[in-house]
Amino acid sequence: MNDFDALLAEAAAVPLDGWDFAWFEGRATEQRPSWGYAGLVAERLTHAARALDVQTGGGEVYAYAINKAHATGTLVATEAWMPVTARTRVPHVVATDGLPFRDGAFDLVVSRHPVNTRWAETARILSPRGVFLSQQIGAGSNRELSEAMLGPLPPPDRQHPEQIRAAAEAAGLEVVRLEAERLRLEFYDVAAVAHFLRKVVWTVPGFTIGKYRDRLRAVHEQITVKGMFVSHATRVLIEARA
Repeated sequence: MNDFDALLAEAAAVPLDGWDFAWFEGRATEQRPSWGYAGLVAERLTHAARALDVQTGGGEVYAYAINKAHATGTLVATEAWMPVTARTRVPHVVATDGLPFRDGAFDLVVSRHPVNTRWAETARILSPRGVFLSQQIGAGSNRELSEAMLGPLPPPDRQHPEQIRAAAEAAGLEVVRLEAERLRLEFYDVAAVAHFLRKVVWTVPGFTIGKYRDRLRAVHEQITVKGMFVSHATRVLIEARA
């Protein structure tokens, strides 16, 4: 087995559970948004009696914020992907991709990298003056990585900051904070690229190592010559009030 094949085999063997990215240590780096999302969630939790994390994944970020805030209120999360639900690290997890809660049920709703945001439903379940805080995937995130697999893509037409603002306001929410940042990612071997694409499924929908083997080989050759493959993520922070 050559180096390329060995790296792909290693990537294919990595579990996909949760959002723990410790496996990437030494193989990739990702610049983090300056606002510190987990810390912001912890700050908001200190003032919340009833909080919900939407699409919590493995719950790592929410659990960190809960512990940092010493939160003791009603703490709920939703997660639709059943392999993750049983291991989510939060007190109460509802296995759903919807928001099956009563009107005004929560005074804080948070969501990190949601696949989609149900704006009207989010507004409905917020109590009066309740807060929605979310770190969203922005327009054209990791475009370099997507195009390395798919070829040239048209300009992104969704998830621009002002589109996110408009969607929130259309649901009746008052936007009190909106920020966007472009963040550098460096991948130091093709195993890191392949595992990232397996894990972060929206980058190349339908990605499999076998299907994109030739494209991955081109990335491997680039890393061999340049020492890394560079891409850029976009993140949008929105805070809105009911």
